[in-house]
Amino acid sequence: MATLSKDALDQLFYKARTHSDWLDKPVSDETLRAIHDLMKWPPTSANCSPARIVFVKSKAAKEKLLACVSPGNLEKTKNAPVTAIIAEDMKFYDKLPKLFPHTDARSWFAGNEPLIEKTAFRNGTLQGAYLMLAARALGVDCGPMSGFDNAKLDAAFFAGTSVRSNFLCNLGYGNPEKLFPRSPRLDFEEACSIA
Repeated sequence: MATLSKDALDQLFYKARTHSDWLDKPVSDETLRAIHDLMKWPPTSANCSPARIVFVKSKAAKEKLLACVSPGNLEKTKNAPVTAIIAEDMKFYDKLPKLFPHTDARSWFAGNEPLIEKTAFRNGTLQGAYLMLAARALGVDCGPMSGFDNAKLDAAFFAGTSVRSNFLCNLGYGNPEKLFPRSPRLDFEEACSIA
């Protein structure tokens, strides 16, 4: 497999930033579909794919969402063209006959709540990260965040379902003039070892 170009690595990692201020430029439904089409391919355990995404765009849905976010996240969420609710389906295993058809993987999970919880959270979080990389690959900026009332949001968007929210990610075209200086990161020796 070939290494990506420096420009591609810059877009995905080195020069990509977390945005809180947004240009007045919409993100099309076609772009949101393209983001999903990229994010669905990277791996999850047993191909379980538990992430469920709500792309909040309409004024009515945005008002429901704003009622759930903390005061510090209000303005950036209000002004973002789209907010993705990254959630997990706690009954993801019902899709395993389609997603992992060569064995009865559904039986590994059905009735095993601790395994369901861990698997859904771990893999749904991974898929949320894949969503951000997919968005960046397509030229869309991201502003991931917690800072919201999960129970209130779940009641507003997922009542009567097996879906639970994990985190939020504002999507749009960020205003580069409003970025803070980049925060430092840990060096290899501070974060890693080779065993």
